[in-house]
Amino acid sequence: MQLLALALYHRDGRPVPRVIRFRPGALNILTGESETGKSEVLDIVEYCLGRKKPNFPDEPIDQTVGWYAILVTFGTTRMVLARPRPVGDSTTKAMIRIGDESLDLPRGDELRPDADVTALRSQLSARLGIEDFRFQPPTGAARYPFDVSIAQAALLCFQKQNEIANQSALFHRQTENGIAQAIKDTLPYFLGAAGPEQALRRHQLGEARREQRTAQRKFDDAIRRRDSVDTRQAALLRLAEREGLLQDLPPALDPQQIRVLLDQALTVTPITVDGPTDLQDRRQVLTQERRELRERWQQLNDALAMVDRWHQQGHAFTGELHLQLDRLKTLDLLGPEGEDQPAGVCPLCTRPLDAPDPSAADIAALTRHLADELSHAETIQPVREEHRRSLEHQRDAVTERLRLNGAQLKEINASDERMRNLQDQQVRVAYVQGRIAQERAASGELADDDVRRLRNNLTLAQERVEALQEMVDEDDVTAETERRLTDVATLMTPWAQRLSLGQAATAEEVRISLSQLNVIVRRPEGRLPLTRIGSAKNWIGYHLVAHLALHTYFLRERRPVPRFLMLDQPTQAFFPEKIRDAATVEDADWAAVTTYFKLLHDVAEEANGGLQIIVCDHANLPEKWFQDAVVENWRPQDGQRRALIPVDWLE
Repeated sequence: MQLLALALYHRDGRPVPRVIRFRPGALNILTGESETGKSEVLDIVEYCLGRKKPNFPDEPIDQTVGWYAILVTFGTTRMVLARPRPVGDSTTKAMIRIGDESLDLPRGDELRPDADVTALRSQLSARLGIEDFRFQPPTGAARYPFDVSIAQAALLCFQKQNEIANQSALFHRQTENGIAQAIKDTLPYFLGAAGPEQALRRHQLGEARREQRTAQRKFDDAIRRRDSVDTRQAALLRLAEREGLLQDLPPALDPQQIRVLLDQALTVTPITVDGPTDLQDRRQVLTQERRELRERWQQLNDALAMVDRWHQQGHAFTGELHLQLDRLKTLDLLGPEGEDQPAGVCPLCTRPLDAPDPSAADIAALTRHLADELSHAETIQPVREEHRRSLEHQRDAVTERLRLNGAQLKEINASDERMRNLQDQQVRVAYVQGRIAQERAASGELADDDVRRLRNNLTLAQERVEALQEMVDEDDVTAETERRLTDVATLMTPWAQRLSLGQAATAEEVRISLSQLNVIVRRPEGRLPLTRIGSAKNWIGYHLVAHLALHTYFLRERRPVPRFLMLDQPTQAFFPEKIRDAATVEDADWAAVTTYFKLLHDVAEEANGGLQIIVCDHANLPEKWFQDAVVENWRPQDGQRRALIPVDWLE
């Protein structure tokens, strides 16, 4: 795949695009002043190849361009790959046209999204010859499988301005998250050291190792469980004996006896608890009766207490009556009252009284009244005694009923407790039998035949791992990759010496390190990475020889990589950092600049049309071979500014 043209379409929908034509199989130089859009050419091509997030500057490109397109060729087949300007940070929309050698770029009014980047990448990958397979990371790697496609191949085709002079990273977008690992994973495939078969075998090896670990775990678990069966089953026998399922167990048992006794314990029928079902109702009746009896007993006890108080009060009353009556009777000793005896004179001493005494008739009347009261009180005393005895009899009867009630409640509670104990025992027996059944089932799974089967499964898994490991070792992707990188190094070393790069003159070999994704120089005194070689001139030079050698190797080995290499500012190290037009710098190292471009020209020529090199640079050498390679010169002409974006688009 090589580029034939690049087109920009205005946002206003005008039909005629801005087109840059490229020559396939040759060196293409796009030269010009700074800030004319040279560096954006690489971004546009990469975007049209399926990148979702472009890196276009806001002005003037993003403010004027509505669509981007490239025309690519696959021998006799051409494809138009067009992408609309993303509305946000990214877009997946695309347009694809496929045709013969007459196919050209469409008009602006013909652009319509008809595909997405997935379909675009799939088409490109298939036409490049990238085989349909997923890269499977090694077992245990903390990354996901991915489909190998143009997305990884394109990383080998670009060198932006800030990448070509990077002494720490060799490849495009290598410093972005995950890209370096993707290059390490896929470069062996693009070199031809690995393919779908090797990837499949490595994947199968990973799966086989997982199966082996699973088989080993199952076998080890079975052995541990088998070894612990006898101890667990003996403990269950003792538990069954304690719950009454077995009787008089011998102190020592062999495994066969243990299994027989466990089966015997399972045949014992658990105790069935059949008790009265109305215990709760009977308990409620007795409880209610006891409550009523207590209330009746309390009533009778209160009545007896009242009778006792009445008896005490009556006894005190009759005693007082006896005392008063006895006192009154002593007055009879005075004899009858004389009529001539004055009431206001003391009958003993005949002295006058302050208050007259009652008459003898009054006292006699009082005595008779007291005698009547005493006689009445003594008459009702037997009645009270009889009532008291009746109350005591009733209370004793209630007390006896309370005792009987308590005994009945106690019997019910005792019966209930016995039922609960029997139920608990039934539960314990069922639990023990359940454990025995579970143990017998588990131990049944661990029969000798099962252990042998698990051992056989493990052996088969180990043999499969060994067979796949032997096949993977025969593949030896790492060694094959290094061998092919050595072939690449045979191109890099003389080219590095041709450019007079630092440390190259005495180098035994200049090669690419897959582990470091950088250039290393092997000298007699040791290996020297690019990070330890100074000067941007050397960094750019080593990038050039590395990528030229890789693409020459890809072409020679017919590897599925696009046949173009795009370079941005490969001579930046020879000019001041801020220069509008390098062609005006008189004291630049023009010999070195010429040497760099001549190498690019010669490599493209030696590829016989198989490699296209596109360079965006300030340099504009007068040599004919250089001028023949210039496809556009973005320097003012006839007073008109020339750049990627036409002047009239900015008006």
